Amino acid sequence: MNWLTELILRDTVAHTILVYSIIIVLGVMLGKVRVFGISLGITFVLFAGIAAGHFGLTANRSVIDFVKDFGLILFVFSIGLQVGPGFFSSFKKGGLSLNLLAIAIVSLGIITTVSIHFLTGTSIPVLVGVMSGAVTNTPGLGAAQQALDQVSGNNPVPQIGLGYAVAYPFGVLGIIMTIFLVRKAFRIDVQKELDAFRQHQHPKELMPEKVSIVVRNRGVFGKNISEITRMIRYEFIISRIMRDGQIILASSDSVLNENDIILVVTQKKYVDEILSTIGQKSRTDISSVTGTITTKQILVTNKKIIGKDLADLRIRSRYNVNITRIFRSGIEIIAIPGLKLQAGDKLTVVGDEISLANVAAELGNSIKKLDEPNLVPIFIGILLGVLLGSIQVHIPGIVRPITLGLAGGPLLVAIFQSRYGYKVSLISYVTPSANLMIREIGIVLFLSSVGITAGEKFIPTLLSGEGFVWMGYGAVITLLPIVIVGFYARKRGRNFLEICGLLSGSMTDPPALAYANSLADCEAPAVAYATVYPLVMFLRIFAAQVLILLF
Repeated sequence: MNWLTELILRDTVAHTILVYSIIIVLGVMLGKVRVFGISLGITFVLFAGIAAGHFGLTANRSVIDFVKDFGLILFVFSIGLQVGPGFFSSFKKGGLSLNLLAIAIVSLGIITTVSIHFLTGTSIPVLVGVMSGAVTNTPGLGAAQQALDQVSGNNPVPQIGLGYAVAYPFGVLGIIMTIFLVRKAFRIDVQKELDAFRQHQHPKELMPEKVSIVVRNRGVFGKNISEITRMIRYEFIISRIMRDGQIILASSDSVLNENDIILVVTQKKYVDEILSTIGQKSRTDISSVTGTITTKQILVTNKKIIGKDLADLRIRSRYNVNITRIFRSGIEIIAIPGLKLQAGDKLTVVGDEISLANVAAELGNSIKKLDEPNLVPIFIGILLGVLLGSIQVHIPGIVRPITLGLAGGPLLVAIFQSRYGYKVSLISYVTPSANLMIREIGIVLFLSSVGITAGEKFIPTLLSGEGFVWMGYGAVITLLPIVIVGFYARKRGRNFLEICGLLSGSMTDPPALAYANSLADCEAPAVAYATVYPLVMFLRIFAAQVLILLF
């Protein structure tokens, strides 16, 4: 039995793996249990970690710190890769208003903290620690501690860390409670919110639609497709022509004759306009007519063509085929000439078998290549993210330099890399399942580490008498700002899934984002989180130092 005793008690690698495995297994299993219809999901790992830390099931502190930081990097980097392609367009669709709402949450939290100080006489260092825990912002705690050390002659004030430890668990739980409260108060149907978000991001009228049209308008008789394209200001593609019962592939030089039947691919909202210009809808769907012309879906996996415009590749003219639609990130879009190809795009190509085989060879069309992880670009991205997060920005009057930290740096790099990485040969494409695996491993390692660290002093601090008071202060600092802004945002018509991401990002809280992601299979929470996170991180660090310096 000596081996078992050593495994449990001795600080070894095997012991550390044992501790994390027990915490993660228990946390994930208990997180699936529903109480009054609510389950904490993967965030229960945090509370399993607190219990383990309290009962002495711990590991070397430096190892815990490493695992925590590495888990956080994996989590935020995978989030960045997921939301990067849609991140920049989010600013055109309400990103500015999201950041204004996030600023309101930060400001209300500061006002609440200062108000508690004046009403109760509790010292600002303690309240700054409580505030950092209440908003789950570890960098803010570190910045406040350094500022406090400098203005107090390096005399440590232990309460600041204890205040953080006491307030942190409810900081996580409070955001989840607020999300649940908003959902119940407004009787929100998550599926309807998901449908509404997808409709807003990708309206049905913008979705590609195929329509077979009989050419009856004299104004297009004898004109080639290139001329007709200039006549009609809407984006559309004519992929094939049926003439005298034969299917032929359409090209820019193809001339339309009376009673020809053409297959047009365009956005749904343009169908009626194109019908009125060319002719009338055909009873024959020529897309289903068999012949030498067929349709094939081809994957983009060739690294050499990623990031290039369809027009630049001249696939249509070189291979005598038509590319009508592109399936990307679960959405089908029109294959317009200026569209840049991304890894994993699935192109709908029309042509003969030999031409389609040649196109497939050029585009790659290898599922195996998509399944292979791009480890080198990913770890280069993580390296650049750590470097970016370590850059210190000195602001006059602020003792500690501002940094993005190990969360903000990798998050921003992943966002830019997923969108523009092809320009510098850093293609970081990973399959959705691989991304999810990295993200879940990262968050459970992070939550376990935070729980172990907080658990050591959590119960003693509570039992000291002041602990419950500090926890109450933390609950107010957590709930008041996000409840006010959450209800206001919903009243103003904000999508519930975006509100989840806003609240999680405003509190810089990965566990809450993990919970929000579990509500619906949708990128909305993650996009909103990433949109507000950089600014909020800066404001949280800045505010913690300013409060110490002013008071």
